[in-house]
Amino acid sequence: MGNITLKQVTKNFDGHEVIKPLDLSIDNGEFVVFVGPSGCGKSTMLRMIAGLEDVSSGTIEIDGQDATETPPAKRGLAMVFQSYALYPHMSVRSNIAFPLKRARMDESLIQEKVTKVAETLNLTPYLDRRPGQLSGGQRQRVAIGRAIVREPAAFLFDEPLSNLDAALRVNMRLEISQLHKDLGTTMIYVTHDQVEAMTMADKIVVFNAGHIEQVGSPMELYRNPVNKFVAGFIGSPKMNFIEVSESVNGTQVDCLGVRPEHLELSDTEGKWKGKVGVLEHLGSDTFLHVDIPGVAKLTVRADGNCAYEYGDDVFVSPVTEHVHYFDNSGRAVKTA
Repeated sequence: MGNITLKQVTKNFDGHEVIKPLDLSIDNGEFVVFVGPSGCGKSTMLRMIAGLEDVSSGTIEIDGQDATETPPAKRGLAMVFQSYALYPHMSVRSNIAFPLKRARMDESLIQEKVTKVAETLNLTPYLDRRPGQLSGGQRQRVAIGRAIVREPAAFLFDEPLSNLDAALRVNMRLEISQLHKDLGTTMIYVTHDQVEAMTMADKIVVFNAGHIEQVGSPMELYRNPVNKFVAGFIGSPKMNFIEVSESVNGTQVDCLGVRPEHLELSDTEGKWKGKVGVLEHLGSDTFLHVDIPGVAKLTVRADGNCAYEYGDDVFVSPVTEHVHYFDNSGRAVKTA
């Protein structure tokens, strides 16, 4: 259960191709994150998998069976929405039980399943409350509970944490990751937040303008981005890009990229000389924004005890083995 395969899937709106032909395989038990900027097609793709959007062409297979025309309720998938989509007049217990009641399951079995899910999600004390009496994080757990109780082949999450404040997002991120470990069920998770993608995913799918730029593990995408778009989207703070004109292994290179953590600072010597601008102190780390005249404004990650101050002169050098090169089309150029 939980194997999902997309074969040359497309989506057109009013003659405009918003999802270009794409192929993707999601294995049973994987935590797959669709990530990309707003409007890139990731949520549309999720809704197509769920059956909430029609497929213009191509096929969607679930566990080896063609589900392209299968109604949403019969796909064996459970979706968790950004807005929670809870019934405000029902208790937490009734909200979680709702899909089982619709399936006409025996009442004693329903209560057994609801009790088990509530224990898993730490919702037992809130079973008789209504959604309006809960915090945002608790409401999101209820929405997840309503999905879990159906024992689906896969969970589909559409930006479920975007309505929560920063602290709650971190907590819920951990809870969803732990839930995946406990259940072992396939999860497909849509977000525009690459930090969520990096910390939660087994496999990341980077979308851009309706097509897939790259698929791989978080560290594969971090270490070996296939192009400038992925390099700039994965990693926080984002990669620095510097315009150059040189040849690498016989290929013309127009841009080099280096991450803030792969730049070194010196008082006396280095590749570029610049002036320290704004500093962001985060405790264990300090991010320095250094203006290199005629080159670029670079973000540098330094130790939390960094002694530099605004206006200081500083030399900046990249760690050679961590420099990325890109040609004029934005594609990565291999150095070895």
